[in-house]
Amino acid sequence: MSHLIDKLSYFSKKRESFANGHGETHDVNRDWEDSYRQRWQHDKIVRSTHGVNCTGSCSWKIYVKNGLVTWETQQTDYPRTRPDLPNHEPRGCPRGASYSWYMYSANRLKYPLMRKHLMQLWRAARIQFNDPVDAWASIVEDPKKTAEYKPRRGMGGFVRSDWNEVNELIGAANVYTAKKHGPDRIIGFSPIPAMSMISYASGSRYLSLIGGVCLSFYDWYCDLPPASPQVWGEQTDVPESADWYNSGYIIAWGSNVPQTRTPDAHFFTEVRYKGTKTVAITPDYAEVSKLSDEWLNPKQGTDAAMGMAMGHVILKEFHVDNPSP
Repeated sequence: MSHLIDKLSYFSKKRESFANGHGETHDVNRDWEDSYRQRWQHDKIVRSTHGVNCTGSCSWKIYVKNGLVTWETQQTDYPRTRPDLPNHEPRGCPRGASYSWYMYSANRLKYPLMRKHLMQLWRAARIQFNDPVDAWASIVEDPKKTAEYKPRRGMGGFVRSDWNEVNELIGAANVYTAKKHGPDRIIGFSPIPAMSMISYASGSRYLSLIGGVCLSFYDWYCDLPPASPQVWGEQTDVPESADWYNSGYIIAWGSNVPQTRTPDAHFFTEVRYKGTKTVAITPDYAEVSKLSDEWLNPKQGTDAAMGMAMGHVILKEFHVDNPSP
């Protein structure tokens, strides 16, 4: 019998009741469940993590079928943390649990893209010149040609290319710049180590070998306070999140811990059981605010003045007016 007829006969089937009529037994076709089971079938389980620049490095069970990830779940075999600290488990977040959907998403870029006008200029130049460096020079040294693609930056217009073409263009541009202006005029940004050590090492090694300059992380694109590398000469070289449990007073300023540090957020909440005071400084009532004893909400753009005021009070009241003996 077809599934359609089964559905039509559903309402006419005899049902047996139980529990004084509070329940009924149904004799229905449940073949539809097979498609659901097939969606989650797997032939092996591997251990992995997600290189997404959150520094969590959470351990995950990856369920694989025919070489494709079907789903993932958190590992629960972390070693015991030392007795005076909470365990690191559980670790993971909803973003990690849905990472396979991102990995196979149709919106993910899988091929190199090049701006259409620059591609047309480059392909025409490669026909005219045998040397890729000469081809690139014919473009950047011609004001009319540069005026065709430079004003269009930031306006989209990308079309699909291939790795051989874009690698040749990048190499030619770097050689041209190094010969004409010096290798230190080549500046590049490689993904940070927290996202992928392979990506970071390949980019930074390439720039170092040709004599280029590696840009720093965080400070120049406003992801973290620039004061940290400017004052101490380091960037995020701080203790791990478990060390929060050793604190007596924590200010969450510029960090929405439950959202951006989901696997470490339990340290922030657990430390309150030992009496640690927590303060959240954020203009909106972010997730971290509800986990804090106090919430300070300065107007957007005024937190720098607030920080200077705090520093002024500390220096004046504890070092100028009442210096330590």
